[in-house]
Amino acid sequence: MAATIDLLPLTEDKQILCCYVNATSQIQIARIADICDRYFERVVFPGQRLLFEALPDSQLEIHTSLMATAILSEKIVCANLRVNE
Repeated sequence: MAATIDLLPLTEDKQILCCYVNATSQIQIARIADICDRYFERVVFPGQRLLFEALPDSQLEIHTSLMATAILSEKIVCANLRVNE
């Protein structure tokens, strides 16, 4: 499936390019809530790759969709998702 790219404003000089892959068979919600003055949330379908820019110390929260609710299933430090360019 095609990747989605989300970029931070150019004023951020420490941002890194990150990639997350939904390797499950369930729909997930990827969220970063600790970006100053911004909020990042995307739906990630099974097998989809999500490319995004973030600060290295930000945390990507992965919420797994189950029936009518979503459960926080994982927190990943964005530095661990860094793409080597």
